[in-house]
Amino acid sequence: MRRLFLAMSLALAPLPAMATELLMFDADGCMHCELWKDDIGAYYHKTREGKSAPLRIVSLDEDRPEDLEWIEGVRYSPTFVLIDNDREVGRIVGYPGEDLFWMNMETIFRKLGSKSP
Repeated sequence: MRRLFLAMSLALAPLPAMATELLMFDADGCMHCELWKDDIGAYYHKTREGKSAPLRIVSLDEDRPEDLEWIEGVRYSPTFVLIDNDREVGRIVGYPGEDLFWMNMETIFRKLGSKSP
């Protein structure tokens, strides 16, 4: 009985937040957000970056999730913020197109050091 309770407790425990995530702050009607989703969003999860920093979309039209209240200065959509262990590594404001997005991502990922894809 004790083992069953322990197993159930572990199964129901909240999952820890990902150590490294790419946050995409978007807003309803954001043309550049939709463009990014069409250009990159469909395959981001298959990239080295996507595997090491899964995408999490956060709406600017809703209250910020509690675990992200510490992130300041996000006013435009899309804004991409790479976080690692509750610290901001870097951000990209806007979507300048696929080539410049990946160039900016490469620069930001270099700051991760050994975790960089």
